[in-house]
Amino acid sequence: MKEKYYEKYRTIGLKIGYYRKLRGLTQEQLAEKVDKNLAFIGAVEAPNVNRTISLDTLLDIAEVLDVPPHKFLMEDD
Repeated sequence: MKEKYYEKYRTIGLKIGYYRKLRGLTQEQLAEKVDKNLAFIGAVEAPNVNRTISLDTLLDIAEVLDVPPHKFLMEDD
């Protein structure tokens, strides 16, 4: 990950966590639904972990959480 994008990935992860909790899902349940492991989802959501996420995975998460994908990329939500 390019250092200049660190904050953007951090924000995406926090939004994933926000919407996941809003939908009443655990990290484990989300991981299962998008065919990822729990450690991956935990790392993506953790604000202090440098973890990238592919567009395919972001689209899968958006579908499961029933959130338009652009919501994860918007700067002010």
